[in-house]
Amino acid sequence: MVAKRCFIMLLLFSLLFMALTIRLFDLQVIENKEMARAASVQRLSNVKLQQARGNILDRNGIPLTCRDEKYIVAIKPLLLKNDEYALWRISYTLGIDYHDLKYKVENGIKPILFEVPEDIKNEIINIDSPGISVINMLSRYSENSVARHILGYLNKVDGKGEVGIEKFYNKTLSTDTWYGIGVITDGINNILPGMGYRLLKWEDNKKILNVKLTIDYHIQKIVEDVMEENNINGAIVIEEVKSGDIVAIASKPDYDQNNVSKYLNSSGSELFNKAVASYNLGSIFKIIDVATLLELNGSTWNEKYICTGSIRVGDREYKCYSYEEGGHGLVDMKQAFALSCNTYFIHAMSQVDPDKLLEMARRFGLGNYTGIIDQGIDESQGNLPASGVYLLGGDIANISIGQGEIMATPLQIADIVATIANGGIKNKINIADCIEDEDGKKVREIREKSGSRILERRIVNKIQEMMESVIDEGTGIMIDLAEFGGAAGKTASAETGQIKNGENVVHAWFAGYFPRKNPKYAIAVFIENGRIGGRVAGPIFQKIAEEIMKRGY
Repeated sequence: MVAKRCFIMLLLFSLLFMALTIRLFDLQVIENKEMARAASVQRLSNVKLQQARGNILDRNGIPLTCRDEKYIVAIKPLLLKNDEYALWRISYTLGIDYHDLKYKVENGIKPILFEVPEDIKNEIINIDSPGISVINMLSRYSENSVARHILGYLNKVDGKGEVGIEKFYNKTLSTDTWYGIGVITDGINNILPGMGYRLLKWEDNKKILNVKLTIDYHIQKIVEDVMEENNINGAIVIEEVKSGDIVAIASKPDYDQNNVSKYLNSSGSELFNKAVASYNLGSIFKIIDVATLLELNGSTWNEKYICTGSIRVGDREYKCYSYEEGGHGLVDMKQAFALSCNTYFIHAMSQVDPDKLLEMARRFGLGNYTGIIDQGIDESQGNLPASGVYLLGGDIANISIGQGEIMATPLQIADIVATIANGGIKNKINIADCIEDEDGKKVREIREKSGSRILERRIVNKIQEMMESVIDEGTGIMIDLAEFGGAAGKTASAETGQIKNGENVVHAWFAGYFPRKNPKYAIAVFIENGRIGGRVAGPIFQKIAEEIMKRGY
């Protein structure tokens, strides 16, 4: 009996195995072509929305890119073909031609995309149709973007960085991950059951990496807001004294990163970064004069000189700004510096080997790159006469007051002041900090930490006293930061030799640091054709410094 039962079970299993084998053969050989044909008529119709890209961050990890939302309206043709009312409402709300929209819907499969402002997005949502969706995404740039000349922008054709940080670190920031929206249909364009239109993601294996800068979003925003409120055409740079980090750098007017083409033929120089361009620096150069005189004379130079309002060098007369009042009279170096007396410094520097003066200027970094060019930001070297070149008396006179061939960038000027504020130690300037992953873990260091003493402390102490006197009793007397620990600085009105609207173009400068004890920040304010440094650039310095100190940055 047991043997009979075993035979029956063996027979049943054998029959089942044979049936399974026959079915597999049928699927793999006989029906294979038909199933392949059925699969082939299924189609994925999609459009790409956005390519994933790493962010550019401030020093606190605050995103400088992808800060604001944008709204994409996705119209789904296969769900709207027979909904005339919805099509009419959509066309009316979006302000597009109804017949054109209807044609695209009746003859299309792929989603039709429109970017809209928030108020239109809300109206679209109220239409309440399955044939329309709103997708919230982050916009790379917006009207609230800051540091535009530093970040740069993306090429609309290939999405690659075109200038600035976006270009220099394009390989780091780029990925092959895409986001899109699509639909799977059969051979006659019917949506497959359970599929519908849906968001899609095509991923690569590369991790998203971010570039972290030394810029402080909050300080950058203060700078740009003050420049906008005061309609400033120029540049402002703020350097952290102890580290050499650039915490704010702005150039105005700036531009819309989403519509760069409209500025290509503009006369407004919106795409031009004034913060790293060369300009005549005028009396800011007197910091270099004083450093040279004090070093050559053991920090004891205190020659007095009678300023009559002008001084003749060769066949040319050089005027002091006090010319109309008959000059400053008898002044020593501290008074001459505070009052920005041209005749004093032209007379004093005529007694100095010009190569010594130019060597001091190079020590401060003039005539050379600051180094941010190696971190992604194009910059000018400025200009200094070459060493060993014979200079006439007029050449030396021009150099001593920052005119003629002498040119520098606002970035270089901020660093000169930061070096004085830092006790004579010149730091390596940085604008890029590191590369981070999405979790904030440092992947690669960028910033360079180094500094060297370029002036003795006793000389720097004298220069600091003079820069304080500019505000206490000199050309910067309108600046009052006593509530926040005071400030020190230097004014300049730099003649360019250019004519605009029948008048000489004169740039306004104020460069200073604050607070006086334990200085935290050095600021260079440059205002194109602002004419009078103390009266025009000085108050901008004060407003920015006040806001920074009030907010505790």
